[in-house]
Amino acid sequence: MSPHTTVRVRKSALPYLLLLPAVLLELLIHLVPMVMGVVMSFRQLTQFFIRDWTRAPWAGPANYELALDLNKPVGQALLGSFVTTCLFTLLSVGLCWLLGTAAAVFTQESFRGRGPLRALFLVPYALPVYAAVITWAFMFQRDNGLVNHVLHDQLGLGGAGRTFWLLGDNSFWALLTVSVWKGWPFAFLIVTAALQNIPGELYEAAALDGAGSWQRIRRITLPSVGPVNQVLVLVLFLWTFNDFNTPFVLFGKAAPEAADLISLHIYQSSFVTWNFGAGAAMSVLLLLFLLLVTAGYLFLTGRGRGRNADA
Repeated sequence: MSPHTTVRVRKSALPYLLLLPAVLLELLIHLVPMVMGVVMSFRQLTQFFIRDWTRAPWAGPANYELALDLNKPVGQALLGSFVTTCLFTLLSVGLCWLLGTAAAVFTQESFRGRGPLRALFLVPYALPVYAAVITWAFMFQRDNGLVNHVLHDQLGLGGAGRTFWLLGDNSFWALLTVSVWKGWPFAFLIVTAALQNIPGELYEAAALDGAGSWQRIRRITLPSVGPVNQVLVLVLFLWTFNDFNTPFVLFGKAAPEAADLISLHIYQSSFVTWNFGAGAAMSVLLLLFLLLVTAGYLFLTGRGRGRNADA
């Protein structure tokens, strides 16, 4: 082999060598546990087989049948948690995108104090999740929390009795508030970056043509950041639907029924009732659902971009 050929081979192999550590870590951290989880879902894995889960009896599809049987309490509870998670995700992603986009558009033009204001907007995203959610848990306390103090003592809202924010139906709105609070700065950051690529001449030409602020946003801003928004919505959806830290820190191991997100529900099925086989089956079902939604979303958005390019 000539020296020139050797150099070409080394150059062509360099990208793969640089990717090799990331691929190995991906296999160890994600793919191997994922395969083990799939295998566990076909076994009767309980606390009696924790020391050696490979000795657990083979269950076949029994765990999946248990999770999908809507005539039994386990299936009914999983369906209720799934519906709650879908509603929670829809509201959280929609509000995060709306607030983030509005803040990005508001701070697009230069004005005095824009830098500090942008930095202030990013504080919830920069804070550690556990510290932020624990703070919110204290704020939602019934007797000593800041939320009830402001609503009841300062504003006189909510009647005579103080509100239980971490119990009952109100727990859903408390969870949604925390999720939106810590999630919208990410949307703000992404949309702000996308707005930097829009030429200022487009806005100047639209203003000369008599277009108002709302018309410029609707005709120029939103179409220009459309591809970024497509990725942003998908990322927010996956993060929110899989969110475990927020409900776990806010409510503990057992969330109220109104805020029983599917991630925490699977945790309870695995580590509270000690039925790891059923919990693994629920996790696999969740993975398949997210893969299906992601594939469908990418297919639809890809077709939309294709039609726009042809037009």
